[in-house]
Amino acid sequence: MLREMDTSSLKNRIEAAFRDRSLLNDRSFRDAVEEVVAALDRGALRVAEKREGVWHTHTWIQQAILLYFALRPMEPMVLGGLEFCDKIPVKRGLQQAGVRVVPPGVARYGSYLAPGTILMPGYVNIGARIEEGTMVDTWATVGSCAQVGRGVHLSGGVGLGGVLEPPSSRPVIIEDGAFVGSRCVVVEGVVVETEAVLGAGVVLTASTPIIDVTGREPRVIRGRVPARSVVIPGTTRRTFPAGDYEVPCALIIGQRTPSTDQKTSLNEALRTFQVPV
Repeated sequence: MLREMDTSSLKNRIEAAFRDRSLLNDRSFRDAVEEVVAALDRGALRVAEKREGVWHTHTWIQQAILLYFALRPMEPMVLGGLEFCDKIPVKRGLQQAGVRVVPPGVARYGSYLAPGTILMPGYVNIGARIEEGTMVDTWATVGSCAQVGRGVHLSGGVGLGGVLEPPSSRPVIIEDGAFVGSRCVVVEGVVVETEAVLGAGVVLTASTPIIDVTGREPRVIRGRVPARSVVIPGTTRRTFPAGDYEVPCALIIGQRTPSTDQKTSLNEALRTFQVPV
C-alpha cells in the first residue's frame, strides 16, 4: 500500500484539482491523477474499505477517476483483430498477476483483480476491486468502483451497478463468500454481506424492500442483505392512487449455516430452500 504521507499528498492534490480543473494544466496535478489510477490498478488503493465493521468511501479517489476521464483522449485500440475507440485502456499483465481472463472478457485499466480471480466473458470497470478466488461468470458485469470480496461467485448475467457521481456515493459491495445467482442486479450502493446467497433474478436497489419472512412477523430492511441470508425474488402489495398493485421485493427465507467447507454449506443452502441460481 502507499505510505500515509504519499496518500495525504495525493489526496490534497486531487481535491484541489477537482475544485479547480485549471490546476490540471500543472504537470504535478496530472501526475497525481495518473498515480491514483495506477495505484487502483495494482491494488495499492481502493475506493471503499471496511473499518470497524463499517464501509467507508474515499471520495477523493472517485474524484481522481473522474479527473482521469477528463485527461484521457479518445484513442483507437486494436485487440485481437477487433477495433475499439475509448479513453481507458484495458488491464495488462494478467498472467504475471495470476489472473485468468477468458476471451472476450475485459477488465479496464484502473480496476484490480487479485490473484486467483477468474473473469469469464464478462466486464470489470475502472475503480472496481475483486479479491482472491472470485469467479465473474459469463456476461456478468462489475460496475465502476464496485467492491467484490474473496471467494465470491457472480453467476451468469449478474449486474453490479457502478458509481462515480456524486463522488461521495457508496459503491455496490459484495462481501467475502457471497453467492449471487444468475441475472441478479445489485445497484445503488447495496451491501451484500458475508456468505449471503441471492437466488436467480433478485433485484436490489437502495429502496427495494428486503423482507425477512423467517419469523412470526415480517421485518423490512433496505440497502443491506444480512450475512449468510438466503434471498429470493418476491412481491409486496402497495397502494397507489389508481389502486393496489404488486411491486418487486426480496425475501429472506432462511440462513446459510456456518461451515468451514463453504462449498458444502452453499450446496446445503440451495437444496434446503430450493433456490434457483
